[in-house]
Amino acid sequence: MVCYIALMQTQLTQIWLDRLKVLDIAFQPILNINTGKIYAVEALLRNVEDAGFKSIFSLFDKVYKEGMLYPFDIELREIAFRKFTTIESYEKIKLFYNLDNRLFEIQNYSHGNTKKLLEKFNIPKDNLCFEISERHEITQECDISTVLKHYQDEDFCIAIDDFGIGHSGYKLLYESTPEVIKIDRFFLSNIENNIKKKLLVRNITNLAIQFGIKVVAEGVETRAELLTCRDIGCHFVQGYLVQRPTLNTKEIQYKYEHIKEILKSDKRTKEINHQTLSYIDKAKAFDIKSKTSEVVNYLKNNPDVSIIPIVNSLGETLGVLQEEELKHFLYSPYGMALLNNEFTEKTKLKNLMTPCGSADLGSDISTIIELFSNNPESVGILITKNSKYLGFLSARAIITIMNEQNIVYAREQNPLTKLPGNIAIERYLAHLSDENSLLCYFDLDNFKAYNDNYGFRNGDRVIMLFADILRQNLLAEFFKAHIGGDDFFVAVEFRKKDQMKYIEDIKEIIAKFAEDVKAFYTKEDIDRGHIIAKDRDGNTKEFDLLSVSASVVVVKAKTKKDTEDINAILSLQKKCAKKELGKICISTII
Repeated sequence: MVCYIALMQTQLTQIWLDRLKVLDIAFQPILNINTGKIYAVEALLRNVEDAGFKSIFSLFDKVYKEGMLYPFDIELREIAFRKFTTIESYEKIKLFYNLDNRLFEIQNYSHGNTKKLLEKFNIPKDNLCFEISERHEITQECDISTVLKHYQDEDFCIAIDDFGIGHSGYKLLYESTPEVIKIDRFFLSNIENNIKKKLLVRNITNLAIQFGIKVVAEGVETRAELLTCRDIGCHFVQGYLVQRPTLNTKEIQYKYEHIKEILKSDKRTKEINHQTLSYIDKAKAFDIKSKTSEVVNYLKNNPDVSIIPIVNSLGETLGVLQEEELKHFLYSPYGMALLNNEFTEKTKLKNLMTPCGSADLGSDISTIIELFSNNPESVGILITKNSKYLGFLSARAIITIMNEQNIVYAREQNPLTKLPGNIAIERYLAHLSDENSLLCYFDLDNFKAYNDNYGFRNGDRVIMLFADILRQNLLAEFFKAHIGGDDFFVAVEFRKKDQMKYIEDIKEIIAKFAEDVKAFYTKEDIDRGHIIAKDRDGNTKEFDLLSVSASVVVVKAKTKKDTEDINAILSLQKKCAKKELGKICISTII
């Protein structure tokens, strides 16, 4: 470290030693968002009020001003490490430990204390993750990227807490690559109903994954938030929905059944299908601490191998080593000497590997394709199971899967509007979740008469108009589909408070179509307010201008959902809607 500002006392005063006796450590679990199994716990300081402070921040401000922040923190680490070892199977999970940024301003602090504590409590180094918050800006004399590099050079896992609301933002991801980022609760609160938050979190997550960074959704409190973060691609979840921080380590579980039930009950969950599984290459992975010469020998003995997955001692993916990175070493005597010299920093695996996106086995295939597509230099995607390396999907395999997906999508979509067709609608209805759902069947009124009078080309243009109105005026979370002809279907899951808002959206669609479709009539027909055409029996009669009727069914949460019953109600109501002044008929299944 090159940035020194504050002087440090090497010994704690008796007052601070007494305060330490009062303080305690609580743990809050961090789970795999696809399985509900524990990945880590975060150590959180408790009993600060009993020690005479209003908050954790005021405590650390005081010890910092008195120049004893570092020895105080070392004592806290010992307390946290000791208590961590009382968690059942602690050696299989990570410990997230928060660092006060001002530690990095301290002059002449001694190195190696953390390593000694880990050895004392028999905690593997890979199990510790230092958490640095963006909330407190590090002084200009001590750049945060230098801090990250210091700990990364010592092979410690680094997590950035409160990502997105602090001082450094994306600059951190550019200048250094932490192993984990924790997305702040601000972005996750009510995310399922907030398009801006959903877009921001998706972009943050996709960018992080491209750099090989794991993402924790922090502060998750509701089922909807959990499922939205899972669908976006976050790897882990932490928050009150899982468990509040607890002082009792016996309350920390290996599996959280209520989270598993939520994930299991969400019928939208899609595992990689068997066809995709067949493309996963169970390529041999090497530990980051392996000698480079071992990898070189493996490549020589396996000429068909060009990508080597790199993992840590817990089996977590870190990146990949490409044969290309070794070429300038392999083809010269000097280069081979460097590779065989295990003490040369330049040729250690951590300096030769490159980041690689990763996705859990339970991820939607569209998430994998999106991760791959967003990075033009991507060589593939690492696939994990329960946070541990499983295999590798090469670029060629993903492109093949993309082509297969496109063929399936083309087969299922309506050729005119390019909206999903009947197969997709049936699949959607068959997999309705336990959330509240709003389902709507749209039917254009007097379409046959218009089509007969103005011709099928204009009829097609009217169909396209309505499809475009749906796309442009309904939120992205709406499922939009074209049943066929002049029939359309939309659906959305909703919170109770949003039900009326979504119904108003449907009413606006009805009004907008009635107004916009006038552009497809002659002025004479518009002034008259109707057209003259033949009915199905060949009789000439007057037909009102085109409009659209909406049959809406609201299905309450946890209601038994019978697809045949829903279809029957939607069809029956369609006839009623045509007779209503507002062209809408609504019923509720409870």
